[in-house]
Amino acid sequence: MTTPVNPAGAVNPAESAVGRPTPVTNATQLQRPSGMPAHKYRGYEAVDIADRTWPDNRITVAPRWLSTDLRDGNQALIDPMSPARKREMFDLLVRMGYKEIEVGFPSSGETDFAFVRSIIEEGAIPEDVTISVLTQAREELIERTVESLVGARRATVHLYNATAPTFRRVVFRGSKEQVKQIAVDGTRLVMEYAEKILGPETIFGYQYSPEIFTDTELDFALEVCEAVCDVWQPEEGREIILNLPATVERSTPSTHADRFEWMSRNLSRREFVCLSVHPHNDRGTAVAAAELAIMAGADRIEGCLFGQGERTGNVDLVTLGMNLFSQGVDPQIDFSQIDEIRRTSEYCNQMEIHPRHPYAGDLVYTAFSGSHQDAIKKGFDAMEKDAAAQGKTVDEIEWAVPYLPIDPKDVGRSYEAVIRVNSQSGKGGIAYVLKNDHKLDLPRRMQIEFSRIIQAKTDAEGGEVTPTQIWSTFQDEYLPNAENAWGRIQLRSGQTTTDTDGTDTLTVEATVDGADTVLTGSGNGPISAFFEALQAIGIDARLLDYTEHTMSEGASAQAASYIECAIDGKVLWGIGIDANTTRASLKAVVSAVNRASR
Repeated sequence: MTTPVNPAGAVNPAESAVGRPTPVTNATQLQRPSGMPAHKYRGYEAVDIADRTWPDNRITVAPRWLSTDLRDGNQALIDPMSPARKREMFDLLVRMGYKEIEVGFPSSGETDFAFVRSIIEEGAIPEDVTISVLTQAREELIERTVESLVGARRATVHLYNATAPTFRRVVFRGSKEQVKQIAVDGTRLVMEYAEKILGPETIFGYQYSPEIFTDTELDFALEVCEAVCDVWQPEEGREIILNLPATVERSTPSTHADRFEWMSRNLSRREFVCLSVHPHNDRGTAVAAAELAIMAGADRIEGCLFGQGERTGNVDLVTLGMNLFSQGVDPQIDFSQIDEIRRTSEYCNQMEIHPRHPYAGDLVYTAFSGSHQDAIKKGFDAMEKDAAAQGKTVDEIEWAVPYLPIDPKDVGRSYEAVIRVNSQSGKGGIAYVLKNDHKLDLPRRMQIEFSRIIQAKTDAEGGEVTPTQIWSTFQDEYLPNAENAWGRIQLRSGQTTTDTDGTDTLTVEATVDGADTVLTGSGNGPISAFFEALQAIGIDARLLDYTEHTMSEGASAQAASYIECAIDGKVLWGIGIDANTTRASLKAVVSAVNRASR
């Protein structure tokens, strides 16, 4: 279809990007040509699969995983890992549960060769872990690569050669047949050297990659893979791994999935093939490409923790695994200590993880927005109520907190940083901090009142207000004490008696305007009696709202009382905290009265 063009050269607003009519709302909103040389680049080719099945599939079990942090990730570092850092990374991957780990490119130099030898000779490889090593298709490199594996329990040689047209023309200057022969000869040499060098103690496997698969003609990629299989002869108990790498990410994830479904359908010995996906992130869609490839028939994902790797990186194994976890699928990899994983990765790679990195960044479970904070606070409250109603703990029911796709506690995070306060924050976030850190469940109108105080502070000072600063401000505003004795009244003691007709008489010893005073009043409860007592010193106070709650369980539990008062025409909240509920309520009245005269 030819997209209509208007006289000015802009795309006709009546046609959408995919050719469907769209309404014109405001002509001034039209995009204009950028002036960038888009003509230099060729669009990706679609795959002709009329009956594709992958869009209807779902990922319900974890794929096989291969970490290539020690090879593909390491080769992309400004400062490649030292042996100590490589060992730290290897041990981390083992602890996390990875069963296939590409540990190096041993023919590239002594450092990688020595590392492979060290983990074999030191017994660092668990019996159920398969190590993999990469090689190009040259005889001397293949021999050196196989030598590095002597004594390994489970090992795979991974051979690759580029098959894309540009590489055939520019790099190899060879025909399709010559490029295919490189793969065939390389496979044969791997088998010969494995037979000659490795002993019966090694369970030996083979992996082949038609590098630059994303730019290789599908029929030729299939032809090369079939030729490799003809040499290896996969059968029951003799698997071959065929890895189809997006060495450079070229197309949409949907087209990547189409290519995998086409290959999976057309491989002649598919039941003996582990089809592996190895996306890079040049278009920023490697995670989606990997997930859709699994839906399209891939069996295994190769990638790096946090997307380390050449250029924009390999696909991110942490995000992929946690995406499964967030959908109720066990990734079979342990991410429960995400901060330890991140710290180790940062040490080994000498590169920091972005604070917004999915699942692992410092800020990914943090809300600054007021509306987000309010929803999160309500979500936590609802979880507690739902769990109590079902007679279960919060961990036993389905997670359902707005804006938090997973429970931060499941990856070793506390709730301390879930809500942080700045000038964009609202009452919900501030109330969450007070409830989470200090067990104070402020009534809604009090939340509004205190949020205005914090808002004024953030507007005046800028930046973030820490939980410590919030609590300090709250104490200064509502909780006068011996160390911070402000206001007209300091309460010392009080005593209540009840008459036969139900009238309460309250006697309060207090310091009023610096002088020791005894206040007395009567009413239909201690608070009402206290209000009458305050009349004697010229304070007109009227109760508007009252609520209280315990702050903990047990004999030493304290209560928090919240009182909204109209005091000499001002509507203010006060709070009192005490082990005795009556005394807590009197302290709340004093808090409000003192604030009115401040």
